[in-house]
Amino acid sequence: MADYTRYEIYMLLNQVKPLWLTGINLSQAFLVEADLIGANLSGADLRYADMTGANLSWANLSGADLRWARLTAANLTGARLTGANLSGAELSGTEFKNTVMPDGTERS
Repeated sequence: MADYTRYEIYMLLNQVKPLWLTGINLSQAFLVEADLIGANLSGADLRYADMTGANLSWANLSGADLRWARLTAANLTGARLTGANLSGAELSGTEFKNTVMPDGTERS
């Protein structure tokens, strides 16, 4: 479970962008339509997080744990997912454009 309350997550997401959230625990967090453009989420725990419609374009998700995360209709344009774990993640309608995938290949 995330180490933050819903209010703390709301305040965190409304800080000056881009956000620097390396290694943060946001497992099971409600991040629907969150603005995470350019955020550094490398090594973050995002297991079971609901990121439906979130904008993660140009975000660094290298080494992030995204197991069972809901990324339906999320924007991952230009995002880096090198070494990220996407096992069981829901990716229907997710936009991958110039995205570096977990295996290091680029998907356009």
